[in-house]
Amino acid sequence: MTFIKERSSMIATIVCGILMVTGLINQNIGGTLYPYIFVIGMIIGGYNQTKEGIIDTIEERHLNVDLLMALAAIGACTISYYFEGIMLTFIFSLSGSLEEFTTNKSKKEIEGLMEIQPENAFLLNENGQTTEVPVKSLKIGDLLIVPKGASVPIDGILLTDNATIDEAAITGESIPNEKLKNNDLFAGTINIGNSLKMKVSKESKDTLFSKIIQLVDEAQNTPSKTASFLTNFENIYVKAVLVIVPLAILIPYFFLGWTWSESFYRGMVLLVVASPCALVASATPATLAAISHGAKNGVLFKGGIYLEALADLKAITFDKTGTLTKGFPVVTDEFFLSDDKQTIINTLVAIETESTHPLANAITTKFANKTTQKLSLDVKDVTGSGMLAHENNNEWKVGNIEFVTTQTVSEAIASQTEQLQNEGKTVIYVSKNNDILGFFGLLDVPKEDAIKTIEYFKKEGIVTTMLTGDHSHTANAVADMLGIDAVVADCLPEDKTVFIKKQKETVGTNAMIGDGVNDAPALANATIGIAMGQGTDIAIDVADIVLMKDDLEKLAVSHQLSKKLKRIVTQNIVFSLSVITILIISNFFKVINLPLGVIGHEGSTILVILNGLRMLRKLPMEK
Repeated sequence: MTFIKERSSMIATIVCGILMVTGLINQNIGGTLYPYIFVIGMIIGGYNQTKEGIIDTIEERHLNVDLLMALAAIGACTISYYFEGIMLTFIFSLSGSLEEFTTNKSKKEIEGLMEIQPENAFLLNENGQTTEVPVKSLKIGDLLIVPKGASVPIDGILLTDNATIDEAAITGESIPNEKLKNNDLFAGTINIGNSLKMKVSKESKDTLFSKIIQLVDEAQNTPSKTASFLTNFENIYVKAVLVIVPLAILIPYFFLGWTWSESFYRGMVLLVVASPCALVASATPATLAAISHGAKNGVLFKGGIYLEALADLKAITFDKTGTLTKGFPVVTDEFFLSDDKQTIINTLVAIETESTHPLANAITTKFANKTTQKLSLDVKDVTGSGMLAHENNNEWKVGNIEFVTTQTVSEAIASQTEQLQNEGKTVIYVSKNNDILGFFGLLDVPKEDAIKTIEYFKKEGIVTTMLTGDHSHTANAVADMLGIDAVVADCLPEDKTVFIKKQKETVGTNAMIGDGVNDAPALANATIGIAMGQGTDIAIDVADIVLMKDDLEKLAVSHQLSKKLKRIVTQNIVFSLSVITILIISNFFKVINLPLGVIGHEGSTILVILNGLRMLRKLPMEK
């Protein structure tokens, strides 16, 4: 439907242009049909926009520039300036078609998403047979088969051991993602590996893909503050022009000695050049292009108002776990106190493999590929302390210091332990028959992109803060690695909310970024709430911006996008106001005629729209 409308608008413009040229030829060879040709051209070229202007006025009680252009064309015809009338209509129709093209080009991101959203799925029944069914009919718990090269039809959980998935439609990341059993799968992503089996985890209306489409659609229909202001200004401005133009005709005629023809002609020129077409087009096309740019790169803005506000950011606050850090501990330090290091590693991995605790997973991940022998031990999980195992009359323990030994630890171990703990690290020990054989420092380390993001915002003069429920030792250790400005530790959810509210009162425009349920109140109270795409549903729902891929560098890109949008909109507003002012003054002093007024006015509108299209171009800092 959008394509048909865009195409019909362009056809009307082309026909209007052909009739303008045809009429001009007829006029130059002394023909008498040119007035009729020009009028027919004006009707064809101006019909769509005039109709929209009338409907908008009646339904919304909102005057717009379309009516001014129609009145100017009619006025030109009443004083036999037919060519000027059709020239005005043609260029106005051309600029309208270009603006429609720009808007539609910006919205094609969501249309592209909708086109790749699967309609059917292969349902696997109890007998192992597949049936093709509509995606809308699927229920949570249904088993599906996704063939190689097919799109994942709905959100679910991978049941196959592994799969290779192209998630570019969701994250904007071109590199395929390697999935393991029980990992999440998202609708609209593509299975580029072998056929896989999955279980449905969400209804079609609740999938991440559906939310993306909804968010982009809502964003493109939620104007920025500047666009809203210009729309309201247009209504007032058009009313003012409709009052001033009659005065501009009558005053020179009665008091300045102008002829009626000259006064009316200048009034028509004024009607054209004073119309705020370029001014009205200063913000919306550029904002739509910027929102589409973000959507294409995995950043969803829930409205132009939030994208615009990002340029004025004064302070940004980050949740720690899962946002600035990886969200799970890793082994950062290792100390072995026995020459038989390999035996310790083999036994340690055999014990920790039996546990699902994050600390055990960290140790297993660190040493699993260093084992030389797979041991089978009698392992017991001692809740709150660690793991206990027996092997050939030997007792092995992995856990905290009080659990693994009853002996007094050496000064060297105590000193090293204290240093690790001062660095915010958790220390895990391994012992054999009450003797400590090794110990390890573990920490939820910062993401690489977090360090670069913090560095970017500090260079921009924006205050960076980390809020966390973690202890101050750990929080400060992570903050030192990041180079963040301030740390607030031991926070409850309500503490985060209070901090964000006070910060907003103190500095003005602030942002909060997080991924958990406990971050949701703070996200909702910040000027701009930003959620990580892999975070909880509630965090995504209350946020104003969503980073679909957990890539904090996209946040810096978004800030640059917002600053560029602000520059372009400012350029457009200053340029359009300057052109309007120059044309009005030139008309008063009779420097320009109607054709030049039309070219100056509509030409500035076209330039403003084209300038807004620059928002679709890649930013220098984008990968």
